[in-house]
Amino acid sequence: MFENISFANPQFFWLLLLLPVAMLWYFFKRREQTASLKMSSIKGFPKGSILPKLKPALFVMRLLALAAIIVAMARPQTEDISTRTKTTKGIDIVMAIDVSSSMLAKDLKPYRLAALKKVAADFINERPNDRIGLVAYAGESYTKTPITSDKSIVLRALDEITYGQLNDGTAIGMGLATSVNRLKESKALSKVIILLTDGVNNSGFIEPQTAADLAVEFGIKTYTIGIGTNGNAMTPIAYNADGSFRYGMREVEIDESLLKSIAETTGGQYFRATDNEKLEAIYEEINKLEKTEVEEFKYYKYEERFRPWVYLAGVLLLLEWLARNTLFRSFI
Repeated sequence: MFENISFANPQFFWLLLLLPVAMLWYFFKRREQTASLKMSSIKGFPKGSILPKLKPALFVMRLLALAAIIVAMARPQTEDISTRTKTTKGIDIVMAIDVSSSMLAKDLKPYRLAALKKVAADFINERPNDRIGLVAYAGESYTKTPITSDKSIVLRALDEITYGQLNDGTAIGMGLATSVNRLKESKALSKVIILLTDGVNNSGFIEPQTAADLAVEFGIKTYTIGIGTNGNAMTPIAYNADGSFRYGMREVEIDESLLKSIAETTGGQYFRATDNEKLEAIYEEINKLEKTEVEEFKYYKYEERFRPWVYLAGVLLLLEWLARNTLFRSFI
């Protein structure tokens, strides 16, 4: 009954302090009105009715009725809160993912591309108010999914990204240019590309710096991530007879100067992910850097709950009146 109850006029509860005062007044007044007669024995008198002893119950009922009226005056009510959010600064994000054969290297567990997809999925889930698109690139690039607010589509598309869908190679300029093309018509107040690679630009017909200049022209910020441990890593180096990859140790080579230049040109930042934990930390940092401003509106609906207390007071007063004028009539 009292769950989620609030009171519109709680100051009326101060009136409850009058109830103990009224009880003291009644106690002393009753003592003054009660006569006493000392007798050596009452054996010769018949036993009296118990009703006179119950007479104080009338006063108790009146006090309870008064307490119920005070609670009603305090206006108990339940509160129902509904919330509506309005995105005041939406962000459109394109994640450009390198899917070349080197992304199968095992310096990140279980391998680079799988580690990236897990972290990227967590990042997508933490951006409920933004639109996100995916671009995959290797020796060439394509749009896996355009920017959309439907996260289930993006997550399903991310899960489908794998090696072998494109010619091998690392066309950083192509991946960046395709991402810019996805965002250039966006009306969002903030447009962001997260470009990840583990190699050196060696394919494509668009230079990375040219793509970076295009990003600047359309007001697109680019965060670049170089993925791969420092030193050597177990990397695919040839095919076995059954078509599977043969792995061997190969030096990790990332064009960090290029990635830093792209990030600096577009107003973003460059990060280096040397292990799974570092990769997770990078996406968490980007998540903090690119905050979406959300305005929240709360609507309050109140339902008055004073009526049961008024009814209770009425019932108590009615019972008190009936008892006073029937059972206790001869004792008043």
